[in-house]
Amino acid sequence: MLIALNKPYGVICQFSPHEKHRSLKDFVPVPNVYPAGRLDTDSEGLLLLTDDGRQQARIANPRFKLTKTYWAQLEGSPDDERLALLQRPLDLGDFIAQPARIRLLDEHETARIWQRDPPIRVRKSVPDFWLQIQICEGKNRQVRRMTAKAGYPCLRLIRVGIGRVNLFDLGIELGQWRECPTLP
Repeated sequence: MLIALNKPYGVICQFSPHEKHRSLKDFVPVPNVYPAGRLDTDSEGLLLLTDDGRQQARIANPRFKLTKTYWAQLEGSPDDERLALLQRPLDLGDFIAQPARIRLLDEHETARIWQRDPPIRVRKSVPDFWLQIQICEGKNRQVRRMTAKAGYPCLRLIRVGIGRVNLFDLGIELGQWRECPTLP
């Protein structure tokens, strides 16, 4: 069984109760499934859960090079030179991130994004933009660290794809889940 969840902001990727955050148990009432990978509490979007250990490893383990696609709302204005940093190996201190594939998102695409609760802090004097980032590694807070290194603080991060599984193609509302008809 493979389940796709549209994880809201503030939800921790575990089934056991947590004193500060809602857990997966509050959203997925299916026994014996576990997250295939993680998504930070302050990140949103596609999380796959499975009852199959091999499938879980194939999705989560970077050696299988499964592409993860993120939409990041970044503080600042797009600059070709700084964005190019993301497309090269990037030293993050404890590891060197492999080059990401990136592209700017337009308003038509970002119109599909739901409102976050709580909303991000808006500063009228500071512009922001949305960037699609594709990576195959998925280390702890990697996308946020990469964009910060390029000079773009990440205001909001939404995972929209894992391999061939796309959150928008599945049509899953925020906080909802469904069985996944496609393997990543």
